[in-house]
Amino acid sequence: MANIAVQRIKREFKEVLKSEETSKNQIKVELVDENFTELKGEIAGPPDTPYEGGRYQLEIKIPETYPFNPPKVRFITKIWHPNISSVTGAICLDILKDQWAAAMTLRTVLLSLQALMAAAEPDDPQDAVVANQYKQNPEMFKQTARLWSHVYAGAPVSSPEYTRKIDKLCAMGFEKNAVIVALSSKSWDVETATELLLSN
Repeated sequence: MANIAVQRIKREFKEVLKSEETSKNQIKVELVDENFTELKGEIAGPPDTPYEGGRYQLEIKIPETYPFNPPKVRFITKIWHPNISSVTGAICLDILKDQWAAAMTLRTVLLSLQALMAAAEPDDPQDAVVANQYKQNPEMFKQTARLWSHVYAGAPVSSPEYTRKIDKLCAMGFEKNAVIVALSSKSWDVETATELLLSN
């Protein structure tokens, strides 16, 4: 990797480690490989959101051309959010695309992602199914997002009704992750979720 990129990432890595947010357990970053091309980030679900209490792992890949091009970031932890793919973890955020500026750092990226979790942009979605639910049934969206936070990010337990529906379909022999996706995308209707699972 180009020397400028390595120097820069080393400096930013230290900035995150020394940051107030790290000391408060809000953000975290660690090396995946010795040459600073891949990092693992972690952000805490923001307070007063369905993600509160969850810890979200991120894959951060640093391009050769850093800091002139943005890092490639995706969620490793599954999340139900209009701007993050519930399947791949890909993120729709302007600063990770055309609004990137060389003055931005790893810390600003992690804090921007935390801000995105707190303020979704449903009109510029990465996941259309989630964005639809967010706009048409905000309460169901919140419950679904909270359930995903509980199952995948270790947040406190959520809706017992949703949990019962998951258990019911798992008892039929379907795989848990597939069940959660089917119910979430079919408005928690057991019948249509079952049809979807059988058609796959």
